[in-house]
Amino acid sequence: MRISTRGRYGLRAIIDLANNEYRGAIPLREISQRQNISEQYLEQLFASLRKSGLVKSIRGAHGGYLLNDSPEKITVKDILTALEGPIAPADCVLSEDILEKCNNGGNCVTRKVWIMIKENLEELLDSVTLAELKAESQNWGDYDQLISYSSDMNNKGVK
Repeated sequence: MRISTRGRYGLRAIIDLANNEYRGAIPLREISQRQNISEQYLEQLFASLRKSGLVKSIRGAHGGYLLNDSPEKITVKDILTALEGPIAPADCVLSEDILEKCNNGGNCVTRKVWIMIKENLEELLDSVTLAELKAESQNWGDYDQLISYSSDMNNKGVK
């Protein structure tokens, strides 16, 4: 299973939002500049985050985005699910309807492995909060240094 740029960039962007929440509504333009992610791409990501209820938008001259809940109540699972959809290593573990369409159906030996991976991954992602990621990013010492490092890696082609 691979997390796409939607999940990776969206997670970075929402950590940035959490780090700057004390300033009020944060325009995507600012997140774009700090994270070196196009503003247009952020608009797509934040539309998904808003639709899932993780962020809210404020219109007007001093508008932007705010977290809809405290960082302690938002998990990585919440964020990635909003951006990527259901987390699963194989489609057959998403629903019984999909399982019924499978040629192997209930006789698939590997399905048990996919279920274990899905359950363990969900448990892990549900155990990490936005507050923990925010604190970790601030433990880098200088938050601007973290952003600069992240931007340098993007410019070198490291995603």
